[in-house]
Amino acid sequence: MFERAVAGERRALGRLLTLVERGGPAGDELAEIAHPRAGHCHVVGLTGAPGAGKSTITGRLAAAASAARADDTPGVGVVAIDPSSPITGGAILGDRIRMDEVIDREGTFVRSMATRGSSGGLALAVPGAIRVLDAVAYDPVIIETVGVGQVEVDIAGTADTTVVVVTPGWGDAVQANKAGLLEVADIFVVNKAERPGASDARRDLELMLDLGAHPVEGVPHWRAPILMTTATDGTGIDELWNEVGKHRTWLQETGELENRRQSRDRFEMLGRVDELLGAVGRARAESDHGVRLLGEVKERSMSPAAAASELLNDLLQ
Repeated sequence: MFERAVAGERRALGRLLTLVERGGPAGDELAEIAHPRAGHCHVVGLTGAPGAGKSTITGRLAAAASAARADDTPGVGVVAIDPSSPITGGAILGDRIRMDEVIDREGTFVRSMATRGSSGGLALAVPGAIRVLDAVAYDPVIIETVGVGQVEVDIAGTADTTVVVVTPGWGDAVQANKAGLLEVADIFVVNKAERPGASDARRDLELMLDLGAHPVEGVPHWRAPILMTTATDGTGIDELWNEVGKHRTWLQETGELENRRQSRDRFEMLGRVDELLGAVGRARAESDHGVRLLGEVKERSMSPAAAASELLNDLLQ
């Protein structure tokens, strides 16, 4: 199936991404197959508050990237993350509805994924999906996060270039700093630029960058540009794609690209450790020992923190 995907069979690629989402032994085996052939694509992450227009920008940006690609490449990969319901676990997966009118269907492969309870705006399967798309030679791969507000900074550990989308009336600079936007943004986009307040939003961002800029001599420094877009009609999208290209060149010339990719590998490895430990811990909590500890917590003879520590010590023995 992997070789068929490499040969350009989109159905095979879709089935591989399903295996990635399901995880388990098949997903692990696929990671072993794909990993040696990956590590070449440029990963672009789009993040921002809900309603900022991320899906439309993603579709427009994918279309611009597809138009610029070489004829012998498969195209552009898009992974759109939708939030899962905390009650039913389901997800609408409706981001691609906003993309359908603007994407290049022949040159773009779009995959929707649900967060399945993971925080930070990303699904646990995203690194695996990037690896497969990369190994099959899709370049760039664009990741659109769910828009979960102030905790949505995990994308910085996954992307080479992080685009933060804001809108007029987005909030003051204090809120922006709390959200960590200065730290994760490589490019700022003020979308819906035709609306009142767009210039004010740009001014606030410029002020934030001026206050937060502390370049260290000898350390590569990139000042995030601020672009104005109207995603509904495509205004400013070509400029955004050009800035992504400039940032990619800067990353390559300064050596920062390798640093970010090493950080990405570490981010995924630690995420997998957390996932595995969580699965083992939940299983252990159902054991006789776990039930006994829970009973002591219920009787107020032991705190939840102490019970968790004892359960963890039991796992490590």
